[in-house]
Amino acid sequence: MTRSARALALATFIILSACATRPIEAPATTQPPASAPIPAPAPVVPPPPANAIAAGVSLAAAPSFITQLDASRALQAFRTSCPVLLKRQDQSGLTGAQDWAAVCAEAAAVAPANAATFFRDRFDWVSVGQGKAFATGYYEPDIAGSRTPQPGYIPIYKAPADLMRCTRADGQTGRGRIDETGICTLYYTRAEIEDGILAGKGLEIAWAADPVDLFFLEIQGSGRVRFPDGSVMRLGYADQNGREYVAIGRLLRERGILPPGGANMQAIKDWMRANPDQGKALMRENLSYIFFRELTGPGPLGALNVPVSPRATVAADPKFVPLGAPVFLALDRPEAYGFWIAQDTGGAIKGANRFDTFWGAGVEATQVAGGMSANGVALILVPKGTASVARTQP
Repeated sequence: MTRSARALALATFIILSACATRPIEAPATTQPPASAPIPAPAPVVPPPPANAIAAGVSLAAAPSFITQLDASRALQAFRTSCPVLLKRQDQSGLTGAQDWAAVCAEAAAVAPANAATFFRDRFDWVSVGQGKAFATGYYEPDIAGSRTPQPGYIPIYKAPADLMRCTRADGQTGRGRIDETGICTLYYTRAEIEDGILAGKGLEIAWAADPVDLFFLEIQGSGRVRFPDGSVMRLGYADQNGREYVAIGRLLRERGILPPGGANMQAIKDWMRANPDQGKALMRENLSYIFFRELTGPGPLGALNVPVSPRATVAADPKFVPLGAPVFLALDRPEAYGFWIAQDTGGAIKGANRFDTFWGAGVEATQVAGGMSANGVALILVPKGTASVARTQP
């Protein structure tokens, strides 16, 4: 599809989504193609958690911008997710596990060439809230490291045994630790961990050569450590310290250090390496710290504990998007425009229409993901007939 065609399709999606939160009527001036009938829009769904509203959206324009390549990639990722989707409780309240049985069974037999038609005709396409989406990108970093301690290298930790969910004195339940008095308290901050509070406890699984690279590996949530002998250790997300995630790119923009639109990943890395002391202090403003585990099978793994797929997996907030569900992103970045499958989550991926697209490993993936900042419209695909059923969070 040309850029102008994508822009027209995006504008069509915005118009349709703007109408989606009002009582739905079929567009008076648009007639679906006779050869590809479009299902009537579903009624508005009463609000699931956090006042999100899902409504049917007319798909009269859909055949003009559905592409086979991203649809076939998404179909394969959807098949991978189905065994988990059929058992997993949907936090969004939009579907139940049993709702996915028929489409998952059908997906196993759909030819890749028919993937777009499958997604178009076998699902209700719904908008959560206004559907106005913002998407970033993530990738699988490849960093230098060592299996043993080296001068200047930084430890990569596995999850400590004392990190647990507990209820603090303020009544809040979340990740924390039990202190020496038996009270649940917040877990250690990034600064405390970097200063050695966990050192010598046998938690080190490898050592990273560069603290900036390790920091961005944490942001991605998974990656590869390449050792001097050429061997590679693949790391996956294990846990998080429960502390607040702070986007350092936003801090650099707010402080006028990097210009609006200029705080991409490479620009941030360049600034941090040119200003090591300030860069270290900046990293510590992000209190969040990620613990890893070594992956010995296929990976990296997403929140569904299945391998994520480059250009097909998207991270989403499970409070609003059923994990495992297809998502259509009509965005102003053509690389990210199309079908995705919600197979992952992220510490910064919060809210009804916030997404993080996965691009795989390598130089191109790093460049695309690091510079990804896209706006547009998101539509969630749920099995046909379920969009009109009200569900509430248990």
